[in-house]
Amino acid sequence: MAFLEERGAITQRPFDAAACPEATLADISEEKIAGFLARAQRARGYPLDPETPMPAALAHMDLLDDDRPTRAAVLLFGKQPQRFLITSEVKCLHFHGTEVRKPIPSYQVYRGDVFQLVDQAIDFVMSKIVRSVGTRAAGPQVPVTYELPRDAVAEAIVNAVAHRDYSSNASVQVMLFADRLEVWNPGELPPNLTLEQLRRPHPSIPHNPLIAEPLFLARYIEKAGTGILDMIELCGEARLPEPDFRQDGGQFVQTLWRDWLTAEVLSAAGLNERQTAAVAYLRSSGRITNSQYQEMYHVAKRSAHRDLADMLRKGLVARVGLTGKGTYYVLGKSAAVTLRELAAIHKEVAARPKGPQRSQMGRKEPKEVATTSKGPQRSQRGRNEIKRGAKSTR
Repeated sequence: MAFLEERGAITQRPFDAAACPEATLADISEEKIAGFLARAQRARGYPLDPETPMPAALAHMDLLDDDRPTRAAVLLFGKQPQRFLITSEVKCLHFHGTEVRKPIPSYQVYRGDVFQLVDQAIDFVMSKIVRSVGTRAAGPQVPVTYELPRDAVAEAIVNAVAHRDYSSNASVQVMLFADRLEVWNPGELPPNLTLEQLRRPHPSIPHNPLIAEPLFLARYIEKAGTGILDMIELCGEARLPEPDFRQDGGQFVQTLWRDWLTAEVLSAAGLNERQTAAVAYLRSSGRITNSQYQEMYHVAKRSAHRDLADMLRKGLVARVGLTGKGTYYVLGKSAAVTLRELAAIHKEVAARPKGPQRSQMGRKEPKEVATTSKGPQRSQRGRNEIKRGAKSTR
């Protein structure tokens, strides 16, 4: 048992707390430790001086196991962490569409310590998304706004690197699509934490506590379990859909939704003025009901239903609830159809003949009444009832 623990085959402690097989203090960078201590002092008032000798600093952070560097020490401050933990790299991919397809326009594999991995992955994403540059009217610095909040992107990537299962042969993958950012990391949520609980205040349960602590000291993360809630709030402030979280085959997946409803998409969709205004309203308010649509755009219930059903078909909105007063509509999170398909749908709808035909939503037209030159004909039953009524009055 002791031999297997020493070789790292089994462990009774967190994976990051065990000694890293074959690693020695010579594999740890004194320069990295000194730089970290200086940053931790500034950010959190950490008591250790940047000049603290490496063995003492590692011991103070519980990063030694019988005077040998732990896996956490190698991942945090190693000169070549991937020499000992090969899959601790981060893979970043950029796709122009909404699916994983070759050829891949941009593909980078980043190596280094956990701080470098996080920084490089964040820079990869931010360099690929839309940004707007303001003016110096409010101060000496030019404000830059990204379509995805940088802090939300950083939170997702830090979560993946800090909480991944480092015993897995899989790597963290950061994939940017036309409509979303997905961050995959090997591992699962703790048994006592569900996907639903992530959206409510919840405790912080780090998978790798010895890695999480230095990330906290360097202000990459917080200890209060607020990271996911911060992501949700940041996306809401940016008028983006709420992030999604799921487990997928031993992988934890975080999805941040981009604003895919560009001017090009909306033009191809062929929206009328009411629908265009509804998209703008949804960007700011988040949801709309059929009743609100009627009131805001002064249309009948049937017209509101037709407009919303058209937007639903094109994937521009999603319906929450089936029927009744609790039903409302939100912006679609991703393109249900391509630009070409959107244009084809619009062309098909525009080509439909006008008139009292049955609508696509199952609308029933008024029943025709058989008429003669003397006016509407009554049924035989109706004529008999009239005769009986006439006799009773005699």
